[in-house]
Amino acid sequence: MTTVSNSRTGVRTNVQKAALAIGAVFLLVGILGFIPGITSNVDQLSFAGHHSGAMLLGLFQVSVLHNAVHLLFGVAGLVLARSASGARSYLLFGGIIYLVLWIYGLVVDQESAGNFVPLNAADNWLHLLLGVAMIALALILTRGRNHQARARA
Repeated sequence: MTTVSNSRTGVRTNVQKAALAIGAVFLLVGILGFIPGITSNVDQLSFAGHHSGAMLLGLFQVSVLHNAVHLLFGVAGLVLARSASGARSYLLFGGIIYLVLWIYGLVVDQESAGNFVPLNAADNWLHLLLGVAMIALALILTRGRNHQARARA
């Protein structure tokens, strides 16, 4: 059961906690994408495009643009987690965006100019997992919320 947010007591709903946690992880990932040692070949970090040789954790191809997107997505999560409806929207629409990005990663030639973010196979699998998980969290953690609100009215 989802707890009810109370702005006076500062109690967060479960969906707000999930959005806050995911936003914080994205913010951290965006920062880590610029740190040598955690990101290999930082000297090969390009602004955008598939030519970037930087690899976050040795697995995920990153660029300045890719890291900036993670940072912005993280900030969005932190901001939208202030309300239950904002948190749900962040998780739901963010999940949809990641599923679209997963499909894009599957169809774009990884050596083409269309791979401007850049994406590799590890990114694609992570995007699928993120998309499904974020949508599931949005739906599961807010299930019955509208019914509970109507019952109190």
